[in-house]
Amino acid sequence: MPLLPSDERMAESLQDGKLTVRLVTPDRVLLDATADAVELPSAAGYLEALYGAAPLLAELGAGEVRLHGGSAGEQKFFVAWGFVEVLPERVTILAETAMHPDEIDRAAAETELKRGQELWSKAGDDGAKYDEANELTRKAEAELASAEGKPV
Repeated sequence: MPLLPSDERMAESLQDGKLTVRLVTPDRVLLDATADAVELPSAAGYLEALYGAAPLLAELGAGEVRLHGGSAGEQKFFVAWGFVEVLPERVTILAETAMHPDEIDRAAAETELKRGQELWSKAGDDGAKYDEANELTRKAEAELASAEGKPV
């Protein structure tokens, strides 16, 4: 039975100590490659996955996924919300939103940032509205920083 391309990458990564990295959204696969290291925005802060890392399942926050080395080379992707599974030889990122920084619509991100700020100012005593405002603002700020090539 022939190997599928992702099976070939997995076999290759096991031999050379590289992570197999897959970045998936509901409508497309953005990345299926190998890397030496992957930086990820979790809901609790940034984390880095290396080959041989302990297994981990984490909630994604808004920010940049940065890949270093391997067939992926140096790449960045903006992601927001979802989950990441880290296994010793593989990282699977399931994101609600993911795109290359040059795909980001800056005008839409600025509109979202203003909307988040407006929600914040109108939240009053409603904690849920504050949470929604913070989430919108955090995503828009990370999106704009990624589009401008600034650290997120």
